[in-house]
Amino acid sequence: MSGTEAAVAQVGASGTLSADPAETYCRVREHSRALAAPLSAEDCQVQSMPDASPVKWHLGHTTWFFETFILTPHARGYVPFDPAFRVIYNSYYNTVGDKHPRPERGLLSRPSLDRVLAYRAHVDAAMRAVLAGTTQAAIAPSLRALLELGLHHEQQHQELLLTDVKHMLSVNPLYPAYAPIGEAPARATATPTPTAGWTRFTGGLVEIGHDASESTAFAFDNESPRHQVFLRPYQLADRLVSNRDYLAFIADGGYRRHELWLSDGWDRVVREGWQAPFYWRRDDEAKGASGSDGAWREFTLRGLVPLDLDAAACHLSFFEADAYARWAEARLPTEAEWEHAAAGVALQANEGALHPTAPDRVGLTQMFGAVWQWTASAYLGYPGFVTAEGAVGEYNGKFMCNQFVLRGSSVATPAGHARRTYRNFFQPEKRWQFSGLRLAKSL
Repeated sequence: MSGTEAAVAQVGASGTLSADPAETYCRVREHSRALAAPLSAEDCQVQSMPDASPVKWHLGHTTWFFETFILTPHARGYVPFDPAFRVIYNSYYNTVGDKHPRPERGLLSRPSLDRVLAYRAHVDAAMRAVLAGTTQAAIAPSLRALLELGLHHEQQHQELLLTDVKHMLSVNPLYPAYAPIGEAPARATATPTPTAGWTRFTGGLVEIGHDASESTAFAFDNESPRHQVFLRPYQLADRLVSNRDYLAFIADGGYRRHELWLSDGWDRVVREGWQAPFYWRRDDEAKGASGSDGAWREFTLRGLVPLDLDAAACHLSFFEADAYARWAEARLPTEAEWEHAAAGVALQANEGALHPTAPDRVGLTQMFGAVWQWTASAYLGYPGFVTAEGAVGEYNGKFMCNQFVLRGSSVATPAGHARRTYRNFFQPEKRWQFSGLRLAKSL
């Protein structure tokens, strides 16, 4: 196995503490380094758009989190690596102090990548000292909560690192690959993609959300409190909408029919010239003698490749997902419907695949490990949700405005990071994440 392949294929550790907290910490932290290993220092510097961050910044910011929230207040005698890093690696924590502007992170040519890696080594050594000889049971509850939050925060940035790298490479006209095509893991089976079907649910009074009072498993604050929701009978598509499905939408004038779109979505289509999912590229050289539209190719982390018709359609905005659902005479599920349906579905991680593939079985599938799935639910606090005090309270609560919830997980989600109650969220126009859709209908 080549060095690049080993780095890509390595499976990250769960952010939930094992019996040996130091081992859990080291494994999660090392996975970030492994994800960056295939990249050059120049790759790690680039910020390709304001929504994305350089790899170098992700490596620094996740380190800043442990230094700021654990080492500085809890490790006696700890000396910060560089006081200036308190500002340049602060993301959005107003309680902590000043921040470097997000759109200008790519202008930080200094510190160098080597110095950022030295920063990580400095903080990791101090964290190992804090955790040395401790067990999960022996850690003070407040420190354990911060440690687990920091590890899951790092896993979030591991996913963002891959999606940001993908965008960065996509704007290069050479279409360079993060990992060679030859290193793609083989499909588990050659079974043809099953025809889309429907799974029915009777609904009724159900409970959703994480129950913090009865579970020791980690969850972000926005996943609680657990509460009751009434669901009318509904059905959920057995699989995700595929590229083949989405091509039919395009061929039927999906991007030219204003009646399918929400008003803000149609404005985006017109203003930004949307004609296909974000990373699709038309291969004009493949046009046939009949004057057909030619073949589509898709930019992936393995470079520009022919479009896999049976793979899940991804890099769709909420507006595109909603328009497709209208065209298909269906709708997007609510997040309560999605979580209720996922109750009996096994968690699945496809980390290392780097791009979604076709489903390999029948029945309700692709709930996890392919693409995040847009729901019709606005990102708001659950009944009884209270934002925590202090800087940690800024983690999720203040973003509960003008965003929609996505459920499941994607091929970029680290192993052990997915949960049935996980609430991802983005603004409805965002397309650079591994986001797709599953149809729902009312009964």
